[in-house]
Amino acid sequence: MASHRKWSPTGTRIAGIRTPALATAALTSVALLSQTANAAPSADPKPSIEEVEKKVDDLYHQAEAATEKYNATREKTAQQRKRVDSLLDDVARRTEKLNTAREELGSFAAAQYRTGASAPDTATLLLADNPQDYFDQTQLMDRLTSRQKVAVDDYITEQAATTKKRAEASQSLQTLTTTQSALKTSKADVQRKLAAARDLLSKLTAEEKARLAAIEKKKQEAADRKAAELAQQQAAAEKKAQEAAAQQQTTTGTSGTSGSSTTDSSYTANADKALAFARTQVGKPYVWGATGPGSYDCSGLTQAAWKAAGVDLPRTTWDQVNVGTTVPLADIKPGDLVFFYDDISHVGLYVGNGMMIHAPKPGAYVREESIFYGGESIIHSVVRPA
Repeated sequence: MASHRKWSPTGTRIAGIRTPALATAALTSVALLSQTANAAPSADPKPSIEEVEKKVDDLYHQAEAATEKYNATREKTAQQRKRVDSLLDDVARRTEKLNTAREELGSFAAAQYRTGASAPDTATLLLADNPQDYFDQTQLMDRLTSRQKVAVDDYITEQAATTKKRAEASQSLQTLTTTQSALKTSKADVQRKLAAARDLLSKLTAEEKARLAAIEKKKQEAADRKAAELAQQQAAAEKKAQEAAAQQQTTTGTSGTSGSSTTDSSYTANADKALAFARTQVGKPYVWGATGPGSYDCSGLTQAAWKAAGVDLPRTTWDQVNVGTTVPLADIKPGDLVFFYDDISHVGLYVGNGMMIHAPKPGAYVREESIFYGGESIIHSVVRPA
């Protein structure tokens, strides 16, 4: 028997209305799009002011580390360029001497030719790749006068020395090229990090910038309190030391002076000169890679300050930290260098009372600030450079 089942369209019933499959698919798509739209904001939330501040500080810190790498590479480049210039000058001088020796041998060859002697031997010598091998093979030296032998010896010596110096110059040029490439990479690294920090700050609203300033002010106040505490601790320790010295003098009848006091006096005199210079730089802009006189980065400032006192410091924080004597934070004195972060990427010049003069970061100026500006935990070490 034939089926009497009625045909019914494929679909679903919504509110008593049968809907075709196409309509169902469309409704499903709308629902999915709605869910996606609702989920979008939570997928990439706007960072908080605290997160922005931390990210910017991290970028500036990374930029300082990259700056010190740039400074070290630039110093290396300068040294290598100086060596290349010296080698090329030496090659030029030796080439001139070699040409003179060659001309003298040429005159002997001409004389041999005029007298009917064996001219080809000397002429071939001038074109030989290895003159010494040529002599060994032809025994030309047996047929030369004493004067000619001296000229030949000079020629061989100069050719060997010139060849060696040319090879050294070539190798030095290759090394310099590699270092210059590294310098370019370091520079680009600094610029990328600074651009990222500027981009983050540029996206802040006026209200957010005000909140960021409030956070910075709060941090500065905490740093100043910490500096005052250090000053009080040092004053108390100094008073106690003076009382102990006075007690010893009373007991033993001695003045208590020693060679160390002379050393301290010498250091204080040098430190005063370094600090006097640093104070005159306050207000000048931080510029990465700068060593003055119009602008500075952190290690450029400390290097210039101590140079004014007659003490030569290396260029980078990584080298400056190894020059002098490391002292405990509690024993810090004016003129000491304070280094920051585990990677030793920042340095300041201690002025006393928990304060230092430093070139802080891009966009800022040389200023006096608490050594606790970023918290005590970021202080790496204190070094007395002279």
